Amino acid sequence: MASLNKVILIGRFGKDPEVTTFENGNRKVSATLATSERYRDRESNWVEQTDWHNIVVWGNLANDIADKRRNYAKGDLMYIEGRLKTRQYTDTQGIVRYVTEVIADKMMQLTPSKPSQQSSLDQPVQDPVSYPQSFPTSNPVADPINSQLEEDDLPF
Repeated sequence: MASLNKVILIGRFGKDPEVTTFENGNRKVSATLATSERYRDRESNWVEQTDWHNIVVWGNLANDIADKRRNYAKGDLMYIEGRLKTRQYTDTQGIVRYVTEVIADKMMQLTPSKPSQQSSLDQPVQDPVSYPQSFPTSNPVADPINSQLEEDDLPF
């Protein structure tokens, strides 16, 4: 029987991605991504629930980020695609801990580029890692049904 381990997230970086370079030259980029869900509770009050995800990037995509060909920062809205990986380690007190991470193989910045980033992002990056070419967006003007709905009109 086949299996599938696929994660797609859209959220905001909680801090600037951190680059680690190992003795063998390999690089790892670590970041945290916040995804939020907003809903009304039983008393009709808006509640926002945020989940934090550990993001890890290896290979050519990590090199792009480390070499500043991809300039990501805290607060950027990001599309992340990858797989879940759980690892264990023993902390300094001898307790076995488990960490679940998203091993990202695709990333796309959904936040408009900052002016200082424009020149570096104008040049296409040539590498074997595939990046999404576009992200579907809805156009409320072109969708007359959804354009008339307000958040208060939703049944949940």
